[in-house]
This record gives sequence, structure tokens and C-alpha cells, in this order.
Amino acid sequence: MTTHDPDRLVQARCLLAELGVDPAELLRPGAGLAEPIPTVGEFLPQVRAAATPAMIRSYGTYWSRANEAWGARRVDEIRASDILAWMRRLRQGARQRGGRRDGRHAAIHGLHAVRALYKLAVADGLLESGDNPAARVPMPRRTPSTRRALTGPELAAINQVVATTGRDTALDCLLLRLHTETACRRGGAVALRLVDVDTESCLIRLYEKGGTERWQPVSPTLAAALVRHARCRGVHAPEQALLRHADGRPLSYRRYDAVWRRVHDRLPWAAAQGVSTHWLRHTTITWVERHFSYGIARGYAGHTDSRGASTTTYIRAHVIEVAAALAALTGEPHPLAQPDIANSGRIPGRSRRR
Repeated sequence: MTTHDPDRLVQARCLLAELGVDPAELLRPGAGLAEPIPTVGEFLPQVRAAATPAMIRSYGTYWSRANEAWGARRVDEIRASDILAWMRRLRQGARQRGGRRDGRHAAIHGLHAVRALYKLAVADGLLESGDNPAARVPMPRRTPSTRRALTGPELAAINQVVATTGRDTALDCLLLRLHTETACRRGGAVALRLVDVDTESCLIRLYEKGGTERWQPVSPTLAAALVRHARCRGVHAPEQALLRHADGRPLSYRRYDAVWRRVHDRLPWAAAQGVSTHWLRHTTITWVERHFSYGIARGYAGHTDSRGASTTTYIRAHVIEVAAALAALTGEPHPLAQPDIANSGRIPGRSRRR
């Protein structure tokens, strides 16, 4: 068995202390060869560079808050207790709005942001997976959503406010029509390009969260209105953003804030309940489910996740069925909604077995 000279151990510890080296660091794999572990502030630019635009929108503010709290500390110095305390401060400082639940969502999004940071740190070899502090912090339980389907009079009141207030009612009314018909998310509308509108088949191509892409039926009226809007506002190249302000600037998420601010100012019930664009999605999908089926509502919403019963794999709706539901919703015939096909579930070109 090897024996150690106590005096030499004392000398070694003193030398390490003078050099500012933690003895525990020498036990890490590749100690002395690996690059020094960066601080949170030094690592965050790499995190942002590797993030998708959607991640930056969702987590950017929380990464900035993490930088304020831990920017000068090394990535491997943050503990689970530090993250829990930080989440508590996020929750306490969250602005209370209609539909918000005691800052719970701020804490949830904050933890998602920190987990994304540490997932990249592990991938880069800065930490072992077992040393990831964010993985040891439990995700706060989500409470049931307070969103619901709007009633007919409520939806009419919202449309009335949007059509009679604001500086660009043409754009705002087109937005409401788009979201009410398609139940698309805001990201799908913002990402819409001129090339994504098929006026012959009355379809629009939606790019939404999770990198999903789908063709969604729209009424002939809406398809024509989208193209007309683009032409009137200077959009000619197929790859250009379709929805634009009166001065030609592409639509941004801020436009939605302005629209709902006007609605909340004039409709107290909408302000109290925190009505937003996503309520239009709830309204349309609920109507489709009640009048058609769960499978068609699922296809109408563009849901592709596999959570839930295994039968969801087998009840995917065809675009023809979604078009039939849209035709019933809008009262306009749709070129893909052939009644004999939609009602029988047959696909064009396929014959029944005899």
C-alpha cells in the first residue's frame, strides 16, 4: 500500500491554493488538458447561436435573467438549489395578467430555458450528464388551462371591435379571419409566404412549432384575400412574407399585442379572462369536434404528437375531411370537399372492394 508524506501533502495543497486550483478539479476526466469551463455569461452566446428562432422567442428573456443572476459564475458551479431559488424569484416577479396563474408559467418557461442551456453544456462536454443541475429540478405542475371556446356573440363582439378601431383594420380583420378559419397558431401566420398560398386548391402551407409543416384548407374568399393583400402591400417574390403592415413591413408578434390591447380596452370580459389569439384556435377546434369527430378535429388542429390512446395513430383525418369541415364552418364550398367522398371516407382514385 502506498504511503503519503503528510508534509508533502501540505506543501501540495498550499501550492494548489496559490495557483487557485480546486483539488476536486484534478479528478475530472482529462484534467489539465480540457479547456477551462466558461461562466454562464461566456456560454450563453453559444447557446443563443445554436438555438432556433422559436427557442429564442420562448427562452431569450429567461436566458437574460439567468445571465443577470449567474453571469459571473462557472457553468458547473450552479446548483439545483440556485435554480429553484431563481425560479421562485421569477414566479414572484411575474406580471399578473388575465389567464396567468400566479407566475407559474414564468417558472416553467424559466426551467425549460435553463434545461436547454445545460443540455448544450452536456453535449459540448463541459459537464457529465449526471452533473446537470437543471435535470434534478422538478418541473412545476401545470394547472388546467382557463381558455375555452368563444360563444357566437363573444366572437362577433371581438370582430366588431377589430373592424372599427385601430389604424390598419384591413390587416387586423384578415388576421382574425385567418385564425378563425384555420385555427393556426401565431407562428404559422407570421411565417406565411406568398408561395404558401395555393389558390387553385384553396390551401395554405403552415409552418408551426416543432418544425411541423402542413397544408391547411381555407375558403376561396380567404385564399383570394390573402393574395390580394400581398399584392397591394408590395409582395411579389414567392419567398417573401405575405402578411404586411400598411408601410410594407412584415407582420410581427407585436401586432397581435396591439390588436388584443384594443379588444381588452373595449370589452371588459375579454380583459378579465385574458382572451387572446389562442382562444380563436380553441373556438374553431371545439366546433369541428362537436360537429364532426375527434379525428377530424385533431387533423384540423395539425396535432401530430403521439400522446394519448394508441388509436390516435389510426384516426388521422385526410385533407378532404378537413376541407369538408371548413366548408361547413364557413358556408362556402371548397374545391376539395366533395360530399360523396367526404361522407364515405373514400380517397379519389380508390375503388371500393366488392
